[in-house]
Amino acid sequence: MNNRVISMAGLAVASVEELVFGHAPHPVKCGNGLTIGAGRVVPEINFTLPPVEISPSTWPEIELQYTEMMTAVCERAVDLGAPELLVEFETLPPMTVDPSLGASITSLLASILHTVQDRHGIRSALRLTPNDTRDHRRPPLMRSGDYWENMVRLFSSAAGAGADLLAIESTGGKEIHDEALMNADLEGIVYALGILAPRDMEFLWRHMVQICHDTGIVASGDTACGFANTAMALASQRMIPKVLAALVRVASVPRGLIAFQQGAIGPSKDCAYEGPYFKAIAGVPISMEGRSAACAHLSPLGNIPMATCDCWSNESVQNVRLLSAQAPVVSVDQLVFDCRLLNQASLDGRDGALLLRKWLENSDALLDPQAYILKAEIVLSIAARIVEQPTPYLQTRAALIAAIDALTKGVHSGELVLSAVELHWLNRLESQAMLLTEDEEKFTAQMVEKFKDSPYIASEYGL
Repeated sequence: MNNRVISMAGLAVASVEELVFGHAPHPVKCGNGLTIGAGRVVPEINFTLPPVEISPSTWPEIELQYTEMMTAVCERAVDLGAPELLVEFETLPPMTVDPSLGASITSLLASILHTVQDRHGIRSALRLTPNDTRDHRRPPLMRSGDYWENMVRLFSSAAGAGADLLAIESTGGKEIHDEALMNADLEGIVYALGILAPRDMEFLWRHMVQICHDTGIVASGDTACGFANTAMALASQRMIPKVLAALVRVASVPRGLIAFQQGAIGPSKDCAYEGPYFKAIAGVPISMEGRSAACAHLSPLGNIPMATCDCWSNESVQNVRLLSAQAPVVSVDQLVFDCRLLNQASLDGRDGALLLRKWLENSDALLDPQAYILKAEIVLSIAARIVEQPTPYLQTRAALIAAIDALTKGVHSGELVLSAVELHWLNRLESQAMLLTEDEEKFTAQMVEKFKDSPYIASEYGL
């Protein structure tokens, strides 16, 4: 198994020309001959059940649905001549609460995937992503209790069940972040992302990496889905400004880096749109999603996530019938064709890849600040500011200030169009950011007092 802890001494990607799809400084080998980040973009398919109660009486039907989804997806990938395939299984909450259920479906999927590998030679791997169930208790217990213990049991069973990679969408700090986000309270957002979340990430990923090391599978990565994707969804509903959602995305980078500092090696999770920053700083391969994830959620990020991806994902799709086929089959069809295009561009050399990257970026970046902060040159400029700082809090503060500066310059140069309302909010958020102290201990003490009546347990974060 690969085992590497990243350094924060500088950027892993030295130039903007190197931050491109299919290529990562530190490729990852996993599964049955699959290497990610070594020159080709790999399709990553994720599928789930339609609404159904998970109970002993429905379990045979659930197993049948997963069997049919996995079999049909693999058959379509083989029919299209796809040489590689990454499959992600995200557990539904009852499958983590009862880890035997999650392990059972993992084993079922792995068995089918291995059969396809043996018959057709497709290079493939299975990623298991248990959902974070610790917030099922309010306020959450982050480091103890049945929910945490069952998550650990599922982590520990992953390799034996046939998983090749382990990931999670962790939620530490979300109790405070949700409240702060709705109030456009930047210092509350920074407390959640820069103080609470990193403490939880260190605790969580220390356990996950050790389990992966002991069992011989890949510790892949985390995502700020519960933070930045929540902000993106709220911005799409016009409940918060788009510029705030863009800032939350960049502010979520330091918390995500903790997984790699603890020993995760990628590929990062698909719904972590902050992935390009992980590649720039840590050199890890990244999974991304965009237009092919419209089956799961709508976003202003359709093309630009492709510009730097190493895996291209559909996020997730329910097993429902469409006119052509079941939805998971349709998704893998789209992913394989998208990856063909990306890989063909790479075959034309660096100039071909960079030209396609330019088109992918420019088609989205002008129209939304959340897309603009994913442009390769912007990613590298902000990432450089992040790695100058020694702690997650100071990194989060620096990320916000750098992102505000980048958005402001983008507007002035005409590379980014913002409405008058968004410009007002950008100026307002800049004023808040400038008030963030560089004294981390002082800031933490102020926030502990400010949020003393909020629905979280500070001691669960070591405070």
